[in-house]
Amino acid sequence: MKLEIVRYGDPILREKGRHISETDDQIRELAANMIETMQAANGVGLAAQQVGEALQLTVIDVSKAEEQPSTMKLNGAEVEPNDFMPLILLNPELSLGKETNFAVEGCLSFPEITGEVRRAIAVRLKGETIDRLPIEIEATGLLARALQHEVDHLNGILFIDRMSAATKVALRSRLKRIQRETLAAAKG
Repeated sequence: MKLEIVRYGDPILREKGRHISETDDQIRELAANMIETMQAANGVGLAAQQVGEALQLTVIDVSKAEEQPSTMKLNGAEVEPNDFMPLILLNPELSLGKETNFAVEGCLSFPEITGEVRRAIAVRLKGETIDRLPIEIEATGLLARALQHEVDHLNGILFIDRMSAATKVALRSRLKRIQRETLAAAKG
């Protein structure tokens, strides 16, 4: 079932997600619905906060983004990332490589807003699968960027928080408009 994506201005986007201690039917259904929602919106990632749930749960699928290749090691073994998409990750923790670069990012909770964000080029993620199995991912490319973006969401951090001050100033009026529309819809 396609879910409504929470827009900027909704306080849940600033909430740190609760640790998921068991996977029940409700969590499995939420993850499946998040994948459907992300794919319908042509996104590469979606965090639980973006569908109104403050949980440590995210889904990622970079398989359609051929112009931004990724590399992936899964539990130490080099794999083809597309063979493991979509990813469902519970309780993820990231370690960031030292080397960084800038790239333009967007976010499903910020319609029509994009901006340059500095992120680590390589990351290592430790977390759990939907079946509560430990998982370790080493990634570069778009997958590394998506993992950072989504884990930020799980911790109440938004991509605009990572933009330069000049970029935020340039986007200020558009961000305020989205916030006003979100608040008006909530009251309405």
